[in-house]
Order: sequence, then C-alpha cells, then structure tokens
Amino acid sequence: MERNSLNFRFFKYNIVLAVMILIVILVSTYFIIAEIVEEEIEDRALGIAQVVSQHPAVIEGLKQPTTSPEIQKIALQIQQNVNAEYVVIGDEREIRYAHPVKERIGEKMVGDDNAKALIDGEAYISVAEGTLGKALRGKAPVKDENGKIIGVVSVGFLYTDIFSANIDYSKYLVILFLFTIILSIFLSSYFSNKIKVQLLNYEPQEIVKILSERNAILESIREGIIMVDRKGTITLINHSANAILKSQESALGKNISEVIPNTHLMKVMESGREQLDRMMTINGVKTLVNRLPIINNGEVTGAVSSFRPFEEIDLVANELSQVKQYIESLRAQTHEYNNFLYTISGLIQLNEYDEAVSLIHSERLGNHALISFINEKIQDTFISGLIIGFYNRAKELKVTLLLDEDSFCGKLGQHLEKHLLISVLGNLVTNAFEAVEHLDEEERIVRIYIYEYEKEVICEIEDSGNGIDQRVINNLFEKKQSTKDKEHRGYGLYIVNENLKKLNGSIAIESGELGGALFIFSIPKEG
Repeated sequence: MERNSLNFRFFKYNIVLAVMILIVILVSTYFIIAEIVEEEIEDRALGIAQVVSQHPAVIEGLKQPTTSPEIQKIALQIQQNVNAEYVVIGDEREIRYAHPVKERIGEKMVGDDNAKALIDGEAYISVAEGTLGKALRGKAPVKDENGKIIGVVSVGFLYTDIFSANIDYSKYLVILFLFTIILSIFLSSYFSNKIKVQLLNYEPQEIVKILSERNAILESIREGIIMVDRKGTITLINHSANAILKSQESALGKNISEVIPNTHLMKVMESGREQLDRMMTINGVKTLVNRLPIINNGEVTGAVSSFRPFEEIDLVANELSQVKQYIESLRAQTHEYNNFLYTISGLIQLNEYDEAVSLIHSERLGNHALISFINEKIQDTFISGLIIGFYNRAKELKVTLLLDEDSFCGKLGQHLEKHLLISVLGNLVTNAFEAVEHLDEEERIVRIYIYEYEKEVICEIEDSGNGIDQRVINNLFEKKQSTKDKEHRGYGLYIVNENLKKLNGSIAIESGELGGALFIFSIPKEG
C-alpha cells in the first residue's frame, strides 16, 4: 500500500479517528466506572457502619470504661467479611475500643471527622487522612437504649484499594480497546479497497484531473451534450447545448421533459437501445440527434444525447462540395489531356507524323502561353494553381474564363490563411460559372481580377449572367439565401462572408460591365 495512495490515506485517517474515539470512550468510561465504584463503596461503608453501630455487643462494650476483646473480635470479623481496610470503634471521647492494629487501641481516633456522629448523631460519608492513609469512611453513631450517643463506628476503604478496583473493572476496557483497534484495521482496509474499486482504482488527484479534462472537452465540443439519470433529471449539460436550447440559465438539475418536451431519452432508457442520426426540432431549430443509454453493471442508469443544428452539417457538406469541385477541375484537366493523348496516338497509328507534331507544338504553345501568363500575373502558387484548375473547368463547361491583364499578385505571406482565401475565390468563381450556364456558349463569360496593393489584396469576380435581384441583395450573405434552390442551396455566399470575417476582409456587390453581378472583396495582407 503506497503512502500517498487513497487506500493508505483512508486507512490512516480511519485508524486515527478510531483511536481518538476509543480514547475518548475509554477515558469517559473509566471515570463513569470510578464514580459508580466509589458510590457503591460509599453505600457499603455507610451500611456496614450503621449495622455495626446497632450490634448489641458493641453497645454493651462501649458502656464499659475500657475495651474488651469481644469488641475487637467483632470489628476484625466484620472487616474481614466485608473486605474493608479497617473497622474502628470508639467511645464518645473518640478513644479507640477496636482497631486493626492492636497497639493503637486506647489511643484517640484521628481524622477529626467524628463531630457529626458524636454531636449531631448523623450517619454519613467522610473522606479523611487516617493512620493507614487517605480513606473513604462510613460514620455512624452508637446509641444506648435511651438514645444517648455513647460512641462512633468508622468503616474505611483506602483510596488506593478503590483505584485498584477501578483498574480491575477497566481491564476489560483494554481488551475491548485492542479488539476494536484490530476490527478498525480490518474494516478500514476493507472499506478503503471497496472505495478504490468503486472509484475504478483512480486516486483523488487523478479524478480531479479527469473531471477537469472532461469539462474542458465538453465545453470545447460544438455539439450539444445532455446527460440524464434514471428519473430524467439533467446531470450534465455543456455550453453548446444551452446555446441551442437558448436558455438564459443552465438546465442542470431540471427534468429533461421541461427543457425538451419532445425528448426521446426516456424511451431510450426504457428500451436500452441507441438511436443514431435522428432528425429532431428543438426550439424551432432542425437538429441531428444521437441518443445512447448509459449502462452500469448491466443496468440502464441514464442516457446521453448529442445534437447539432442541421444547417451546420449542411455547411460542412457545402465545404466538401467545394473540394469536390476542385477535384472536378483537376479531373477535367486530366480528361482534356487524355483526349489530347488519344488524338496523338491515332495520328501516329495513321502515320500522320507531321500532323501529330503540329498538334503537340500547338498544344504546348497554348498551355505554355496560358501558364506563363498566369505565373507572370499571379506569383502565389496556391492562387495560380486554383486559377489554372478553373481554366480547365471552364473549358469543360464551355465558359470563357478571363484573367484580367491588369491583374498582379506576388507571393503572399505565410501568416495569411490561404485556405480561407481559396475558399472565397472558389465559391465566387463557382457561383459565376453557374450564373452563366443557361446562356449560349458564346455569351458565357467570367472575369477574374486580382491585384496586390501595399497593404491589401483586391479581387473582382464578374459574370455575364442576369445579375442579382435587388430585393434579395441585402440578405444575400445569410443562410438559405439563394437565387436557386433555397431548400438545398444558399450556403456558398454565407461561407464567403464568414471566411472574409476571419480574414478581416470586406465584400461588395455591384452591376458589372458584362451585364451580370460583380463581386469585389478585399483582405488585408497582414491578416
């Protein structure tokens, strides 16, 4: 058992506590026993003194001017029978007629505590220092047949004997103490191991660390998390869940049915079966929900639910669709080169070598001119690669893509989040392609203009489409705002706006010279 472990500390504290409690109990019990023993001896001493004082032989003996062997014999016999330290009998002048030490007979009694018996005629208990030591004495007056006080009887028990009696009675407490200590050691060890098992063998500092990490993880998750116990009381809820529930205060401790009336968590606990990727409306917000039962030792003790607004999932899907579009651009380029290679292969097989060479030379010059032009104007490889990809995509879509000859952009710094810039450009160019797809081939034109100034980068995306309806232009950057299918579209410009906010940029919409929409955005080079 390690000294710093929970087992050892629990064991140590239990033993210390048990010992302290036992010491208090033992001391208290000893004093109680001592008091009971003393009261018992007091009663015994007083009772014996009263019995002796009424003995006929004692009364007759005290009427005589000197002591007699009979009084001494009676005193010694009673002393031996009752286990008293002494039985002393004296006359009204306090002269001893009987004493355990025969030589002291005839001498005056010591202690100066006989007045109440000889003068007042009372029977009482006295504590005084005698010839044999400090003793507890029972005093009783001896009276003749006329009621006259003729002497006094003193029955004494030494305090050393009383203490010995207390020790005799208390020895059982020592046995009880040792037994209790052994039992405490056993129980402490048992319960410390039991608690450690209940805590999954974790130490307190490990539990604190785990709880801190758990809370940090829960608060960092963008999904709402709610956990309930068997009665449906919320035992855990994170910040995202409160935000989705639009609750001003935490729902912790409330019943789940009060917070989410249409909840299915209670059904999950009843059935013990998980529910994954279920649609649910919470406070008018469409969410995707997962529900799982919490099972402990084969028994369902609660349930946990995670949920997230469905529109956020749509945003992720839209981002993925942009990636897909980039892949399509590369696929288009591959397809174009495959066609070119097939053509060359056919010309070679037909022995048309001059035609094959001429086609290769023509293609090389065309691609070289395009790549040289783009590399000359756009020196940042991320942006130039994107534009080349869109040139191939435009060729496949039969769209004329123009890079403005006044464009220029050097290599942008590493601190600029280029993936956000590429996302903005990609969304706007894709929207421009879609805006002209219904036109005749010769009318499908999209223009790109990029220029790097000293402190900012300006980009223009213009198309020859029908432009944007002025009635929706003010809300165009909100979710689900689209000139196309609003049910499944309307996230591209929202993503553009959000990414520009992250880049500290801005965007404006105008009517372009080509007849369609003109999007102009700027971002600071320093981020």
